[in-house]
Amino acid sequence: MSVDPNAATTSFPVPPPRGGGLRAAAVYLVPALTAAAVGVGLGAYGRLHDPAGTAFNLAGFSGTGAVKSWLATSAFAFALVQLVSALAMYGKLPGLRAPSWTGALHRWSGRIAFLLSVPVAVHCLYALGYQTYSPRVLWHSLLGCFFFGAFSAKMLLLRAERLPGWLLPVVGGLVFTVLTVLWLTSALWFFRTNGITT
Repeated sequence: MSVDPNAATTSFPVPPPRGGGLRAAAVYLVPALTAAAVGVGLGAYGRLHDPAGTAFNLAGFSGTGAVKSWLATSAFAFALVQLVSALAMYGKLPGLRAPSWTGALHRWSGRIAFLLSVPVAVHCLYALGYQTYSPRVLWHSLLGCFFFGAFSAKMLLLRAERLPGWLLPVVGGLVFTVLTVLWLTSALWFFRTNGITT
């Protein structure tokens, strides 16, 4: 399929995906159901699994909490790069025109943020499980499961055609917001409680 770069662009609202009925609904339903399945599945595993206490540690760190906090902080830093690059691509940064490499920066910073978050999630699920003993821990457990569900939905929506122009920014913003709260309830809490330590 070729695209005419001189063709007139359409403005909002974008028409629904072609194929009508079931096919159009599947574009939204499959990501939503996948998000629910991933979130509920992680929560169920974390709740039913007998916590092991620890899953990994790295040389040079004082303990698992420090490793997780630094990995989570690194993931959050790359997520900030994703946010700024998305704002630049959507023309939401006054006086700044997005360079041609902004799209690549956006994709790669997202990939790195996700890869850094995976060992943190594995440790949380395997070593600690789904915990509810304090409001902070309850929200962290709940939002941790929600984050990976929402991220799954976002990845599926990226491959869909003819989505409304507002949908990906809203889902991406939701993923970023949840990651921010996860960082606040884990890494920042750890650093405030134990000091900035390795």
